[in-house]
Amino acid sequence: MSGPSTTQHPSGPPLRLGTRRSALAKAQSGQVAAAVTAATGRPVELVEITTHGDTSREQLAQIGGTGVFVSALRDALLDGSIDFAVHSLKDLPTAAPDGLALAAVPLREDPRDALVARDGLSLDELAAKCADTPARIGTGSPRRAAQLNAWAAAAGVRIETVPIRGNVDTRIGYVRAGELDAVVLAAAGLSRLGRLDEATEILDRTLMLPAPGQGALALECRSDDAGLIAALGLLDHPATRAAVAAERALLAALEAGCSAPVGALAAVQRRADGSSADADTALHLGALVGTVDGSSVVQLSVTGAFGPEAASEQAAAALGRELAARMLAAGAAGLMGERVQ
Repeated sequence: MSGPSTTQHPSGPPLRLGTRRSALAKAQSGQVAAAVTAATGRPVELVEITTHGDTSREQLAQIGGTGVFVSALRDALLDGSIDFAVHSLKDLPTAAPDGLALAAVPLREDPRDALVARDGLSLDELAAKCADTPARIGTGSPRRAAQLNAWAAAAGVRIETVPIRGNVDTRIGYVRAGELDAVVLAAAGLSRLGRLDEATEILDRTLMLPAPGQGALALECRSDDAGLIAALGLLDHPATRAAVAAERALLAALEAGCSAPVGALAAVQRRADGSSADADTALHLGALVGTVDGSSVVQLSVTGAFGPEAASEQAAAALGRELAARMLAAGAAGLMGERVQ
Protein backbone atom coordinates (compact mmCIF):
# COMPACT_ATOMS: atom_id res chain seq x y z
CA MET A 1 0.00 0.00 0.00
CA SER A 2 1.22 3.52 -0.65
CA GLY A 3 1.50 5.74 2.40
CA PRO A 4 2.03 9.43 3.04
CA SER A 5 5.40 11.11 2.88
CA THR A 6 7.70 10.40 5.79
CA THR A 7 7.09 12.71 8.74
CA GLN A 8 9.64 13.11 11.51
CA HIS A 9 8.31 12.22 14.94
CA PRO A 10 10.10 11.08 18.09
CA SER A 11 10.35 7.31 18.14
CA GLY A 12 8.94 5.42 21.08
CA PRO A 13 8.20 1.86 22.15
CA PRO A 14 6.85 -0.34 19.36
CA LEU A 15 3.16 -0.03 18.62
CA ARG A 16 1.44 -3.41 18.90
CA LEU A 17 -0.63 -4.14 15.79
CA GLY A 18 -3.17 -6.94 16.13
CA THR A 19 -3.67 -9.10 13.07
CA ARG A 20 -5.34 -12.36 12.13
CA ARG A 21 -2.94 -15.25 11.49
CA SER A 22 -3.76 -15.86 7.82
CA ALA A 23 -1.12 -15.13 5.19
CA LEU A 24 -3.32 -12.42 3.68
CA ALA A 25 -4.02 -10.73 7.02
CA LYS A 26 -0.33 -10.72 7.92
CA ALA A 27 0.62 -9.39 4.47
CA GLN A 28 -1.77 -6.46 4.65
CA SER A 29 -0.91 -5.78 8.29
CA GLY A 30 2.79 -5.79 7.41
CA GLN A 31 2.14 -3.20 4.71
CA VAL A 32 0.22 -1.03 7.18
CA ALA A 33 2.97 -1.43 9.78
CA ALA A 34 5.57 -0.16 7.29
CA ALA A 35 3.35 2.79 6.34
CA VAL A 36 2.75 3.73 9.99
CA THR A 37 6.48 3.63 10.71
CA ALA A 38 7.22 5.74 7.62
CA ALA A 39 4.60 8.32 8.62
CA THR A 40 5.29 8.51 12.35
CA GLY A 41 8.78 7.15 13.01
CA ARG A 42 7.30 4.64 15.46
CA PRO A 43 8.30 0.97 15.13
CA VAL A 44 5.39 -1.46 14.83
CA GLU A 45 5.29 -5.11 15.84
CA LEU A 46 2.64 -7.60 14.74
CA VAL A 47 0.65 -9.51 17.36
CA GLU A 48 -1.10 -12.54 15.86
CA ILE A 49 -4.61 -13.26 17.13
CA THR A 50 -6.87 -16.16 16.18
CA THR A 51 -10.52 -15.33 15.48
CA HIS A 52 -13.56 -17.59 15.43
CA GLY A 53 -13.85 -17.11 11.68
CA ASP A 54 -10.34 -18.52 11.24
CA THR A 55 -10.93 -21.71 13.22
CA SER A 56 -14.44 -22.66 12.07
CA ARG A 57 -14.91 -24.56 8.82
CA GLU A 58 -18.63 -23.80 8.63
CA GLN A 59 -20.09 -21.33 6.15
CA LEU A 60 -20.19 -17.72 7.41
CA ALA A 61 -23.99 -17.61 7.58
CA GLN A 62 -23.92 -20.55 10.00
CA ILE A 63 -21.30 -19.08 12.38
CA GLY A 64 -22.67 -15.58 12.63
CA GLY A 65 -21.69 -13.76 9.45
CA THR A 66 -20.56 -10.22 10.18
CA GLY A 67 -18.03 -9.87 13.00
CA VAL A 68 -16.62 -13.40 13.21
CA PHE A 69 -13.22 -12.18 11.97
CA VAL A 70 -13.02 -9.06 14.16
CA SER A 71 -14.42 -9.75 17.63
CA ALA A 72 -11.21 -11.28 19.03
CA LEU A 73 -9.17 -8.35 17.72
CA ARG A 74 -11.58 -5.89 19.29
CA ASP A 75 -11.43 -7.74 22.60
CA ALA A 76 -7.62 -7.45 22.50
CA LEU A 77 -7.90 -3.72 21.84
CA LEU A 78 -10.25 -3.18 24.73
CA ASP A 79 -8.18 -5.20 27.22
CA GLY A 80 -4.96 -3.42 26.19
CA SER A 81 -3.21 -6.42 24.64
CA ILE A 82 -2.70 -4.48 21.40
CA ASP A 83 -2.63 -0.78 20.46
CA PHE A 84 -4.41 -0.96 17.12
CA ALA A 85 -5.80 -3.50 14.69
CA VAL A 86 -6.05 -3.85 10.93
CA HIS A 87 -9.24 -5.32 9.50
CA SER A 88 -10.49 -6.00 6.01
CA LEU A 89 -13.16 -3.34 6.06
CA LYS A 90 -15.77 -5.61 4.46
CA ASP A 91 -15.56 -7.81 7.60
CA LEU A 92 -16.52 -4.99 10.01
CA PRO A 93 -20.06 -4.87 11.42
CA THR A 94 -21.75 -1.62 10.45
CA ALA A 95 -22.62 -0.67 14.05
CA ALA A 96 -19.98 1.50 15.73
CA PRO A 97 -18.40 -0.32 18.71
CA ASP A 98 -18.27 1.27 22.17
CA GLY A 99 -14.78 2.35 23.17
CA LEU A 100 -13.19 2.01 19.73
CA ALA A 101 -12.51 4.45 16.89
CA LEU A 102 -12.04 3.96 13.16
CA ALA A 103 -8.81 5.96 13.04
CA ALA A 104 -8.00 5.56 9.35
CA VAL A 105 -9.18 4.07 6.07
CA PRO A 106 -6.12 4.04 3.76
CA LEU A 107 -6.23 4.31 -0.02
CA ARG A 108 -8.28 1.44 -1.37
CA GLU A 109 -6.91 -1.39 -3.48
CA ASP A 110 -8.83 -2.59 -6.56
CA PRO A 111 -12.28 -3.45 -5.13
CA ARG A 112 -13.25 -5.86 -7.92
CA ASP A 113 -13.49 -9.64 -7.84
CA ALA A 114 -11.08 -11.92 -9.69
CA LEU A 115 -11.62 -15.24 -11.42
CA VAL A 116 -8.98 -17.96 -11.13
CA ALA A 117 -9.94 -20.60 -13.69
CA ARG A 118 -8.37 -23.70 -15.13
CA ASP A 119 -6.34 -23.44 -18.31
CA GLY A 120 -6.16 -19.64 -18.04
CA LEU A 121 -9.79 -19.25 -19.11
CA SER A 122 -12.01 -16.19 -18.76
CA LEU A 123 -15.58 -16.58 -17.51
CA ASP A 124 -17.01 -16.51 -21.05
CA GLU A 125 -14.44 -19.02 -22.27
CA LEU A 126 -15.05 -21.31 -19.31
CA ALA A 127 -18.80 -21.32 -19.90
CA ALA A 128 -18.28 -22.07 -23.60
CA LYS A 129 -15.97 -25.01 -22.85
CA CYS A 130 -18.47 -26.42 -20.34
CA ALA A 131 -21.46 -26.46 -22.68
CA ASP A 132 -22.33 -30.08 -21.88
CA THR A 133 -21.56 -30.05 -18.14
CA PRO A 134 -22.10 -26.95 -15.99
CA ALA A 135 -18.88 -25.16 -15.03
CA ARG A 136 -18.29 -25.60 -11.29
CA ILE A 137 -17.29 -22.27 -9.74
CA GLY A 138 -16.35 -22.08 -6.07
CA THR A 139 -17.21 -19.18 -3.79
CA GLY A 140 -18.05 -18.73 -0.13
CA SER A 141 -20.09 -15.61 -0.88
CA PRO A 142 -23.86 -15.53 -1.51
CA ARG A 143 -23.28 -12.16 -3.19
CA ARG A 144 -20.91 -13.68 -5.73
CA ALA A 145 -23.16 -16.69 -6.25
CA ALA A 146 -26.17 -14.46 -6.87
CA GLN A 147 -24.38 -12.41 -9.51
CA LEU A 148 -22.73 -15.39 -11.18
CA ASN A 149 -26.09 -17.15 -11.45
CA ALA A 150 -27.78 -13.99 -12.74
CA TRP A 151 -25.02 -13.61 -15.37
CA ALA A 152 -25.37 -17.25 -16.43
CA ALA A 153 -29.14 -16.94 -16.83
CA ALA A 154 -28.79 -13.77 -18.91
CA ALA A 155 -26.03 -15.32 -21.06
CA GLY A 156 -27.91 -18.59 -21.52
CA VAL A 157 -25.10 -20.72 -20.10
CA ARG A 158 -24.98 -23.33 -17.34
CA ILE A 159 -22.87 -23.03 -14.21
CA GLU A 160 -22.92 -24.52 -10.73
CA THR A 161 -21.81 -22.36 -7.80
CA VAL A 162 -20.13 -24.47 -5.11
CA PRO A 163 -19.82 -23.17 -1.52
CA ILE A 164 -16.23 -23.21 -0.24
CA ARG A 165 -14.21 -21.88 2.69
CA GLY A 166 -10.51 -21.58 3.36
CA ASN A 167 -7.54 -19.35 2.64
CA VAL A 168 -6.33 -18.32 -0.80
CA ASP A 169 -4.08 -21.39 -1.17
CA THR A 170 -6.94 -23.72 -0.28
CA ARG A 171 -9.37 -22.11 -2.69
CA ILE A 172 -7.00 -21.93 -5.64
CA GLY A 173 -5.93 -25.47 -4.77
CA TYR A 174 -9.41 -26.74 -5.66
CA VAL A 175 -8.82 -25.49 -9.22
CA ARG A 176 -5.26 -26.78 -9.46
CA ALA A 177 -6.46 -30.23 -8.29
CA GLY A 178 -9.29 -30.32 -10.83
CA GLU A 179 -12.03 -30.37 -8.18
CA LEU A 180 -13.44 -27.06 -9.44
CA ASP A 181 -13.28 -25.29 -12.78
CA ALA A 182 -12.75 -21.89 -11.17
CA VAL A 183 -12.97 -19.88 -7.97
CA VAL A 184 -13.79 -16.22 -7.40
CA LEU A 185 -11.65 -14.20 -4.96
CA ALA A 186 -11.12 -10.54 -4.13
CA ALA A 187 -8.57 -8.99 -6.47
CA ALA A 188 -7.21 -6.90 -3.58
CA GLY A 189 -6.31 -10.00 -1.59
CA LEU A 190 -4.43 -11.54 -4.50
CA SER A 191 -2.62 -8.24 -5.07
CA ARG A 192 -1.54 -7.90 -1.44
CA LEU A 193 -0.18 -11.44 -1.55
CA GLY A 194 1.72 -10.72 -4.78
CA ARG A 195 -0.41 -13.30 -6.62
CA LEU A 196 -2.56 -11.15 -8.89
CA ASP A 197 -0.94 -12.79 -11.93
CA GLU A 198 -2.80 -16.00 -11.01
CA ALA A 199 -6.12 -14.33 -11.84
CA THR A 200 -7.37 -15.34 -15.27
CA GLU A 201 -9.86 -12.45 -15.38
CA ILE A 202 -10.67 -9.38 -13.30
CA LEU A 203 -14.46 -9.29 -13.29
CA ASP A 204 -15.85 -5.98 -14.46
CA ARG A 205 -18.08 -4.18 -11.97
CA THR A 206 -20.90 -4.26 -14.54
CA LEU A 207 -20.84 -8.05 -14.18
CA MET A 208 -20.19 -8.28 -10.46
CA LEU A 209 -20.44 -5.56 -7.84
CA PRO A 210 -18.07 -6.15 -4.90
CA ALA A 211 -19.00 -6.45 -1.26
CA PRO A 212 -19.41 -3.14 0.59
CA GLY A 213 -15.94 -2.10 1.72
CA GLN A 214 -14.11 -4.70 -0.39
CA GLY A 215 -10.51 -3.76 -1.12
CA ALA A 216 -10.36 -1.28 1.76
CA LEU A 217 -8.66 -1.65 5.14
CA ALA A 218 -9.76 -0.31 8.52
CA LEU A 219 -7.32 0.83 11.20
CA GLU A 220 -9.04 0.68 14.57
CA CYS A 221 -7.82 1.73 18.02
CA ARG A 222 -9.24 2.73 21.41
CA SER A 223 -11.33 5.89 21.24
CA ASP A 224 -9.59 7.42 24.28
CA ASP A 225 -6.14 7.30 22.64
CA ALA A 226 -6.19 10.70 20.93
CA GLY A 227 -2.48 10.63 20.12
CA LEU A 228 -2.68 7.32 18.30
CA ILE A 229 -5.86 8.36 16.48
CA ALA A 230 -4.00 11.41 15.18
CA ALA A 231 -0.94 9.36 14.21
CA LEU A 232 -2.92 6.71 12.36
CA GLY A 233 -4.97 9.46 10.75
CA LEU A 234 -1.92 10.30 8.64
CA LEU A 235 -2.79 7.21 6.59
CA ASP A 236 -6.44 8.17 6.08
CA HIS A 237 -7.66 8.66 2.49
CA PRO A 238 -10.77 10.87 2.55
CA ALA A 239 -12.21 9.76 -0.80
CA THR A 240 -11.90 6.08 0.15
CA ARG A 241 -13.40 6.79 3.57
CA ALA A 242 -16.37 8.56 1.99
CA ALA A 243 -16.91 5.77 -0.55
CA VAL A 244 -16.98 3.02 2.06
CA ALA A 245 -19.16 5.17 4.33
CA ALA A 246 -21.77 5.26 1.56
CA GLU A 247 -21.51 1.50 0.96
CA ARG A 248 -21.71 0.60 4.65
CA ALA A 249 -24.60 2.99 5.32
CA LEU A 250 -26.51 1.27 2.54
CA LEU A 251 -25.72 -2.13 4.05
CA ALA A 252 -26.86 -0.99 7.49
CA ALA A 253 -30.09 0.52 6.15
CA LEU A 254 -30.86 -2.73 4.33
CA GLU A 255 -30.26 -4.49 7.69
CA ALA A 256 -28.06 -6.95 5.85
CA GLY A 257 -24.86 -8.58 7.10
CA CYS A 258 -21.66 -9.32 5.20
CA SER A 259 -22.98 -12.75 4.15
CA ALA A 260 -26.18 -11.38 2.57
CA PRO A 261 -26.32 -11.22 -1.26
CA VAL A 262 -25.61 -7.47 -1.41
CA GLY A 263 -23.09 -5.77 -3.68
CA ALA A 264 -22.21 -2.08 -3.54
CA LEU A 265 -19.50 0.19 -4.89
CA ALA A 266 -19.06 3.94 -4.50
CA ALA A 267 -16.46 6.13 -6.14
CA VAL A 268 -15.63 9.82 -6.24
CA GLN A 269 -15.96 11.08 -9.81
CA ARG A 270 -14.67 14.20 -11.55
CA ARG A 271 -16.80 16.31 -13.85
CA ALA A 272 -16.98 15.18 -17.47
CA ASP A 273 -14.98 18.26 -18.53
CA GLY A 274 -12.03 17.04 -16.50
CA SER A 275 -12.20 19.74 -13.86
CA SER A 276 -10.14 18.94 -10.80
CA ALA A 277 -11.91 21.39 -8.52
CA ASP A 278 -13.06 19.60 -5.38
CA ALA A 279 -16.37 21.43 -5.43
CA ASP A 280 -17.12 19.91 -8.82
CA THR A 281 -16.75 16.27 -7.78
CA ALA A 282 -19.57 13.81 -7.18
CA LEU A 283 -19.99 10.50 -5.40
CA HIS A 284 -21.58 7.73 -7.44
CA LEU A 285 -22.99 4.68 -5.63
CA GLY A 286 -24.28 1.56 -7.32
CA ALA A 287 -25.78 -1.40 -5.45
CA LEU A 288 -27.41 -4.75 -6.04
CA VAL A 289 -29.50 -7.16 -4.00
CA GLY A 290 -30.40 -10.55 -5.45
CA THR A 291 -31.48 -14.05 -4.63
CA VAL A 292 -28.62 -16.54 -4.47
CA ASP A 293 -29.98 -18.44 -7.47
CA GLY A 294 -29.86 -15.22 -9.51
CA SER A 295 -33.52 -15.39 -10.48
CA SER A 296 -34.43 -12.00 -8.99
CA VAL A 297 -32.26 -8.90 -8.76
CA VAL A 298 -32.79 -5.28 -7.69
CA GLN A 299 -29.99 -3.05 -8.99
CA LEU A 300 -30.03 0.74 -8.69
CA SER A 301 -27.59 3.64 -8.48
CA VAL A 302 -27.50 7.23 -7.25
CA THR A 303 -25.11 10.17 -7.54
CA GLY A 304 -24.66 12.95 -4.99
CA ALA A 305 -22.44 15.97 -4.51
CA PHE A 306 -19.07 15.44 -2.84
CA GLY A 307 -16.81 18.28 -1.79
CA PRO A 308 -14.06 19.23 0.64
CA GLU A 309 -16.39 20.19 3.47
CA ALA A 310 -16.03 18.35 6.79
CA ALA A 311 -19.44 16.74 6.37
CA SER A 312 -18.38 14.75 3.28
CA GLU A 313 -18.39 11.42 5.15
CA GLN A 314 -21.80 12.19 6.63
CA ALA A 315 -23.12 13.24 3.22
CA ALA A 316 -21.81 9.99 1.74
CA ALA A 317 -23.59 7.98 4.43
CA ALA A 318 -26.80 9.87 3.70
CA LEU A 319 -26.42 8.93 0.03
CA GLY A 320 -26.13 5.28 1.03
CA ARG A 321 -29.29 5.46 3.12
CA GLU A 322 -31.11 7.18 0.25
CA LEU A 323 -30.23 4.39 -2.18
CA ALA A 324 -31.15 1.72 0.37
CA ALA A 325 -34.59 3.28 0.77
CA ARG A 326 -35.09 3.20 -2.99
CA MET A 327 -34.00 -0.44 -3.15
CA LEU A 328 -36.29 -1.46 -0.30
CA ALA A 329 -39.17 0.29 -2.06
CA ALA A 330 -38.29 -1.72 -5.18
CA GLY A 331 -38.56 -5.02 -3.29
CA ALA A 332 -34.99 -5.66 -2.09
CA ALA A 333 -36.06 -6.83 1.37
CA GLY A 334 -37.77 -9.88 -0.03
CA LEU A 335 -34.65 -11.02 -1.90
CA MET A 336 -32.18 -11.21 0.98
CA GLY A 337 -33.78 -14.15 2.76
CA GLU A 338 -32.67 -14.58 6.33
CA ARG A 339 -30.80 -11.46 7.42
CA VAL A 340 -27.48 -12.02 9.13
CA GLN A 341 -26.49 -9.50 11.80
